[in-house]
Amino acid sequence: GITYLDHAGSALFPESLLKAFTDDLRNNIYGNPHSQNISSKLTYDTIEHVRYRILQYFHTTAEDYTIIFTSGCTAALKLVAESFPWIPEGTKQPSSRFCYLTDSHTSVVGMRGITASMNVLSVPIKPKEILVTKSRLPAEEQNCTTPHLFSYPAQSNFSGTKYPLSWIQDIKSGRLCPIKLPGKWFVLLDAASYVSTSPLDLGVHQADFIPISFYKIFGFPTGLGALLVNNRIAPLLRKTYFGGGTAAAYLAGEDFYFPRKSISERFEDGTVSFLDIIALKHGFDVLEKLTGGMEKIKQHTFALAHYTYTVLSNLKYANGAPVVRIYSDTDFSSPDTQGPIINFNVLNEDGQVLGFSQVDSMASLHNIHVRTGCFCNTGACQMHLDISNEDIQRNLQAGHVCGDDIDLLDGRPTGSVRISFGYMSSFEDAQTFLNFIIATRLSNSDAEIPLQSVTKLPTESVPDDHLSFNKADKFSPILQISDRELRNIPSEAETTGSWQPPEPEAESMRAAVSETAVPMCRKDGKPIIVAKIYLYPIKSCSAFEVTEWPVGNQGLLYDRNWMVVNQNGVCMTQKQEPRLCLVSPSIDLKQKIMVIQAEGMDPISVPLEDNTGKEAVTCESKVCSHRVKTYDCGERIAAWLSAFLGRPCRLIRQSSDMKSKSHQKNTKGQSSATNISLSLVNEAQYLLINVASILQLKEHISARLKEPLEIEELIRRFRANIVINAPESFEEEEWAEISIGALQFQVVGPCSRCQIICIDQQSGERNKEILQSLSAARGRKTNFGIYLMNQPFCSSFSDTLSVGSQVLPVLKENTEIQPPTSSEEKCSG
Repeated sequence: GITYLDHAGSALFPESLLKAFTDDLRNNIYGNPHSQNISSKLTYDTIEHVRYRILQYFHTTAEDYTIIFTSGCTAALKLVAESFPWIPEGTKQPSSRFCYLTDSHTSVVGMRGITASMNVLSVPIKPKEILVTKSRLPAEEQNCTTPHLFSYPAQSNFSGTKYPLSWIQDIKSGRLCPIKLPGKWFVLLDAASYVSTSPLDLGVHQADFIPISFYKIFGFPTGLGALLVNNRIAPLLRKTYFGGGTAAAYLAGEDFYFPRKSISERFEDGTVSFLDIIALKHGFDVLEKLTGGMEKIKQHTFALAHYTYTVLSNLKYANGAPVVRIYSDTDFSSPDTQGPIINFNVLNEDGQVLGFSQVDSMASLHNIHVRTGCFCNTGACQMHLDISNEDIQRNLQAGHVCGDDIDLLDGRPTGSVRISFGYMSSFEDAQTFLNFIIATRLSNSDAEIPLQSVTKLPTESVPDDHLSFNKADKFSPILQISDRELRNIPSEAETTGSWQPPEPEAESMRAAVSETAVPMCRKDGKPIIVAKIYLYPIKSCSAFEVTEWPVGNQGLLYDRNWMVVNQNGVCMTQKQEPRLCLVSPSIDLKQKIMVIQAEGMDPISVPLEDNTGKEAVTCESKVCSHRVKTYDCGERIAAWLSAFLGRPCRLIRQSSDMKSKSHQKNTKGQSSATNISLSLVNEAQYLLINVASILQLKEHISARLKEPLEIEELIRRFRANIVINAPESFEEEEWAEISIGALQFQVVGPCSRCQIICIDQQSGERNKEILQSLSAARGRKTNFGIYLMNQPFCSSFSDTLSVGSQVLPVLKENTEIQPPTSSEEKCSG
């Protein structure tokens, strides 16, 4: 078999990753995320989920960092160089500097070509030249805001040396200084090599820019990277070119362009590589499943490197001369200072270097794959191999260029050999390589002494039950994410008290409040009453009808607190899966459970207790552009839903420690509805429809259908929370506020309907005539129903909503209701 030892060049991908990805592509249609159709919306939502997954992987959130997808780490670095707010030479302000560690990848050093074109000076810094600031700057220099950028690698791709992550804060705070210069320092952390085998916590080490390439972590997909941008610097970035998808508006005939508000959309020119981005989700899943996480990978790969380094450094010829010369800044004593990379040259008995091309050729004969040359890191190569600037230029004149097989000039090496370990590497890989060196360089008698003195791979660093890879590239699950705690949730919730109907005293208080409201004058004098109340505990599933129900701070208690997601963690609605309407949840407040039923399935229950403990598997999701934090409800209900729907899916619940916020909406003369907490709804806490409006629409629909629809069926199609009986059709669209008992609501705007109203909520069958009839009846509009936000009444009793309660509306000054300002398609879900 092949012994692959170039994991720093690229990780290998497991078969399970490809299978999960191709299964995903077979089961879903992913359209261009810039389109608005269902398949495109699925793509957009999946991409947003992957963004959150990346942030979670680096222990940070969207509050602190933005993900900009690029073609790789190199493109991310180029983006920083082009968009950083440099101040050039020759202006009245002090000019900016670009400083970089000499032990940096070519792509970092190449940024100086862009800075030079902007008249900004670049300064190379050797690792030992980082200065400790001993004195404070003069007062006039302390207020200088000139931006400077310092770039350094978290891990050298040449030697595996890990540079201190503490430098980030030390440089930004001024404790360390690349060069003595007034101004504000920003830090670019080149993490491409580091994150392939080590965890990076951006919650602690908050660099301003972090470029990465995903193939270094997963092996697949290639040609995809990202730039993580600290949100504190993001607004300062500049951009001149604008590609497809980056403009909020522009003119073709005039010099007018207005960028999109989102930093990621502004900098992702054209259509992103969306299928590759979707593959990342499966990469994260497989990596966690096979290894148990990056900390275990760090320990595993370092143990292999430490073992190999120990043997290599002790290999001697019969005359006592070393077999290899290792280029390292550490003694491989700690995984915190050394990565799983060993860089060396093979020597002969006289101490002369054996050319790296010859070593590479011999290794290939033994089916061992290594990397040779200078590894796109000329600075480190010069430092470790003692190659001067003049040597580089002479070597070029002699015909040697980067990447060729000219390994010796005048007997001196032009490069070296690098081996590197990844999460797939095994102890056998290390032994195979060492046996190759011994077999080709030493006699049997020479090899006996070092092998007897070798310390074997420390088993405590690499537990057998977590890392056990075979060579067929087919992996068995090593670490299953335990769901035992999620399944064993107590049936009696402690945090949600059982609801009781209000006491008579509270009813009298409500009546007093109702008397203070001033209803609009009605011609016929008939009161408007609440006819029906529905809640939808699981988003896009069947309605749960009640006659009286408590009101929480997000709307009806437990309304849309849960949602079904696909295997990628993206919210599923009836648009993608109409059979969701056949899943019927109901809430039992006394037993504190939600019971879920479906035809042909045994009922299953989920506790109402909010399980956000450390056992819960948390994630971030998007619901119609709102970001929500959720947790997984466990394997049992996931298996139930998957069996009924015939596709992999899970049930997740919104976490109580992070609620989505509504769009800012100010209605003239009324209080704002801003910062009101939302559940997993699309637009507002409540949706109200009028039976009179339903009856008028029924007349239009009946003329287009062979069989007339029942009024009850139409009501269920529009998935409202509150159904009222008002005398006039569509009069609700003229209201600015309403009161129901002690509850006061602000009208946010009309609900623009989507194709979900075409789905029969009893059978899951589609009928496109419903939406077409609505459009014809409303004059090409598809508005039906109004969104409401609750303005909580401050009192000592619990608010409830009851069938039969009187509705007291207040007319708005301008009778033309404007829809909510959102680019998302509206639907009740």
